[in-house]
Amino acid sequence: MSAKTLKNGPGAEDSRPVKLSCRNLWKVFGPGAEAFMAARGGDAAAADLEQAHLVGAVRRASIEVRQGEIFIVMGLSGSGKSTLVRCLSRLIEPTAGELAFDGKDLLKATEAELIDIRRHKMGMVFQHFALLPHLTVIENVAFPLLIQGVAKAGRETRAQAMIDLVGLKGRERRFPSELSGGQQQRVGIARSLAVEPEIWFLDEPFSALDPLIRREMQAELLRLQSVLRKTIVFITHDFDEAIRLADRIAIMKDGEIIQIGSPEELVMNPATGYVAEFTRDVNRAKVLSARALMAPQSPAAKTYRQIDASAKVTSFAADIVVSPKPFAVVDRNGGIIGEIAPQAVIDLLSGRSAAGEAA
Repeated sequence: MSAKTLKNGPGAEDSRPVKLSCRNLWKVFGPGAEAFMAARGGDAAAADLEQAHLVGAVRRASIEVRQGEIFIVMGLSGSGKSTLVRCLSRLIEPTAGELAFDGKDLLKATEAELIDIRRHKMGMVFQHFALLPHLTVIENVAFPLLIQGVAKAGRETRAQAMIDLVGLKGRERRFPSELSGGQQQRVGIARSLAVEPEIWFLDEPFSALDPLIRREMQAELLRLQSVLRKTIVFITHDFDEAIRLADRIAIMKDGEIIQIGSPEELVMNPATGYVAEFTRDVNRAKVLSARALMAPQSPAAKTYRQIDASAKVTSFAADIVVSPKPFAVVDRNGGIIGEIAPQAVIDLLSGRSAAGEAA
């Protein structure tokens, strides 16, 4: 199983416990916003907000982030995605709604409790690296542990382990100005991991990087996730990045969450024209699995080459298009659940097929 595959497959119920959730969450900017929302029972129409000269940056947001998943929030600039993430960590105070972390009401946490949660249970990486220029790599990575009061020997041991983990061994005594952009971001990642967070907030962490370095960092994140199995909330405006990394994606527009689903679900069943437009130009062979293209199995299916139902089309396309026979699709237990004809893949690659209709 890859680092980004849901345990039970797209569309299936995920049995992992909920780590972070919000329900009907709002962030309204403007004078008297809290009183305005309270008077309306925590909900308001767009026209009412406009009339009151208030801005609903996040509106009616409801999500559940499960333990160990990469949950991506995406949308265009101004859609509210970064504001939502800051509300989830209470870096920004929500105006209305519910927010829970490990089943506990995060909105009732005191300032001291919040500080403790952020220091010990939450890791954060932002677009701008925010490294301290006068500190070396190892000092930057160890800095959160210094704030926690960890002794020097302990924090340097932990920092060194994180430096090794992100591939910066040998650069411990360099300063940020001596590193490339990708290396600086690795320092930021190592620093956020030093406190061993239970949940990891990443707000467009790779968007300032060159495309090649960005892809390298995406691969690095997947590698780290395969080792660490963190619960990750990741913000991006790039759908290609989202489909590469995500277990599930929430698409936002004008402060509201339009649809939540796996990349495959969003491509196959867009809830609105807006979501369809988001997914229109995506390479569907990278998104769709064997399950999405399979037809009912024939009696001869047991003699065919087998592929996993969760395998992406790109992983077997080159083999099946030259195959004289279909491929059998098997579930996680090895049972045959369908088959794929070479022509179905050829149609998908050529754009002649509305992918997923057969499934």
